[in-house]
Amino acid sequence: MKKKVALIFGGRSSEHEISLRSIKNVFEALDKSLFEPFLIGISKEGSWYHIPNFETLKKMTGLSDASLPREAQPTTLICQKGRPQFYLLEKQIAFEVDIAFPVLHGTFGEDGTIQGLFKMMNLPFVGTGVLGSAMGMDKEIMKRLLTYAGIPNARYRVLHKNKPVSFDEIKNNLGLPFFIKPSNSGSSVGVHKVKSAEQFESQLKDAFQYDEKVLAEEFVQGREIEVAVLGLNDSPKASLPGEIILNSEFYSYEAKYIDENGASTQVPANLSPEQVQNIQQIAVKTFELLCCDGLTRIDFFLKNNGEAYINEINTIPGFTSISMYPKMWEATGKSYSQLITELIQLGLEKYQRDNQTLFNYLALENKLDQK
Repeated sequence: MKKKVALIFGGRSSEHEISLRSIKNVFEALDKSLFEPFLIGISKEGSWYHIPNFETLKKMTGLSDASLPREAQPTTLICQKGRPQFYLLEKQIAFEVDIAFPVLHGTFGEDGTIQGLFKMMNLPFVGTGVLGSAMGMDKEIMKRLLTYAGIPNARYRVLHKNKPVSFDEIKNNLGLPFFIKPSNSGSSVGVHKVKSAEQFESQLKDAFQYDEKVLAEEFVQGREIEVAVLGLNDSPKASLPGEIILNSEFYSYEAKYIDENGASTQVPANLSPEQVQNIQQIAVKTFELLCCDGLTRIDFFLKNNGEAYINEINTIPGFTSISMYPKMWEATGKSYSQLITELIQLGLEKYQRDNQTLFNYLALENKLDQK
């Protein structure tokens, strides 16, 4: 019998449009002989809708309450007698699914919030859980843990809106140029390469639009290398690395998604076997350290002296036609469709493992009494 998969996309994030590009590719790659997809879109305002068919999805570039497709049906997620269901509010019809596949990049999708909802509703899901998602999303927390574990990463300062730090103070501490980036954001939204005091104020103001906490981070000169990691936390595997080759100053939102000439990719990256092994080992160690499950893309700076620095991690990486995560697994020998199938199977396996954990002490006592 086919497993019913809720493909969840959109959301209240600056990466909303990227999520729609990703979900179209995931839908097409899904093995329809094994899985029956259900499309659940979350609008920019946070409303949930059932999109009944792929033809409607294909036409969509975003989802807003003010401009809905005619076919969109308001829906909500409920738990009835311990079984999760999506409930169509106008038609008053409920349907069950076996697993959720969130393709929600950024805030409210990648930060542990929706994973917490799934856990509360007893709904299996693809990817990292609440703790790992939150730690991976918050770059400050991630860097604290990396530093504690001895995994190299760039030096940084934490900036808060209500605790101003001067340009000179950062420059003296981190050197020039340096980067500023929102602590909880992705796709290089709000990220700036600061070269002068004149730029600093406006660029910092822009970064604070996306988060209350911003990192100032030293500039690391090196190649941009990425690795895809797949598996549960106790048995992850790393793909062959890929490389981002920049034709712009850094891998900005524009270079990633808008400017066709902003960057190119090389998969697999031109690295020695020793470099590949080292980067894969660090990637797996980082995956395990940050309590990841299912999938994570880990981004590195490879310095000229051969040192590999972690830049950041992405627990729901892009699945667009140009995204590195599926490309790196294809280069490693796993097709896009095989990858999606394995991710769903891992989500179901993780749910079964988690369900072996007892949450009710009295239930255990009753079992012992019956013996």
